[in-house]
Amino acid sequence: MNQLYPWLADLWQEWQANLQTDRFSNASLVVAQQGMGIEQLIEQFSRAVMCQNYPAEACGFCHSCQLMESKSHPDYHIIQPEKEGKTITVEQIRQCNRLAQESSQLSGARLFVIYPVEAMNESAANALLKTLEEPSASCMFLLVTHRSHALLPTITSRCQQWHLAAPESQSVAKWLSEQSIGEVPAYAAHINGNAPLATLTFVQQGKVSHYLELESQFLALCRQQGDVVKLAKDLAQEPSESLNWIWYLLADAQKVHYGLHTSSFTPGAAQVAQLVDYQKLYTQTEELIKLIEQLRLHSGLNAELLILDWLFKFNGDICS
Repeated sequence: MNQLYPWLADLWQEWQANLQTDRFSNASLVVAQQGMGIEQLIEQFSRAVMCQNYPAEACGFCHSCQLMESKSHPDYHIIQPEKEGKTITVEQIRQCNRLAQESSQLSGARLFVIYPVEAMNESAANALLKTLEEPSASCMFLLVTHRSHALLPTITSRCQQWHLAAPESQSVAKWLSEQSIGEVPAYAAHINGNAPLATLTFVQQGKVSHYLELESQFLALCRQQGDVVKLAKDLAQEPSESLNWIWYLLADAQKVHYGLHTSSFTPGAAQVAQLVDYQKLYTQTEELIKLIEQLRLHSGLNAELLILDWLFKFNGDICS
């Protein structure tokens, strides 16, 4: 097993302590944003739970550990969407429930990892509720989510909750600099939610320059000089990502209005704050959040037209 990423270490130590003292809940929910490498923590936890020799770490030698290594353990189950972007279906959860009622094939623990749990449709979530409420003593459920607000309250209320906190922007930039990719500006981590692996991908794919280009175009718009149509087209190429970057720019600009500023702020935040007053920034940031959510929920929408509409409204708000 590879050494854990440093930002996972604190949560892993908590999990180990609970496993060691048999205080880990039979139904647990871990909340972690994308790009944090939570998969590594899930694997280490799963191997520890299934090990026959130790309660809080994998020995690597027992029969269970060998089965986990070969990905063929009969008491370890991962429930995921059958295809990326699809839902976890009610039939998948019903099958999970049936397995949860059976006896362990190796007379040990049974572990069900549901990831990401927000991919369950409502019927699947409802089907899981009773099993979460009354799991058998040797059966454990680990639910993993990137968006806890998208879960049914009845699901979260039945689980012990764990939150994986993102490190500080400067810490992420330092870690990235140690990965032999050179100096990384702190704002690169900031606009990726301080998720180290997401930031690493951002840098490796040359998106620093792409962000700066979009920021430059947006600043021109704020000065009433920009090409709104071109900006809308560029933002629509990867809307979930690029609109999120603009959200950080606007959020930072609002903080500047309150006299706040850190080295991790987006480079153009101070200029946006000079060009657009606080109330207009606040109003348009709220509209941007609605737009981002609309595009996330309805992938078939014309992103370019919707973004263009928002940009015209933003532009009009500046002029009013």
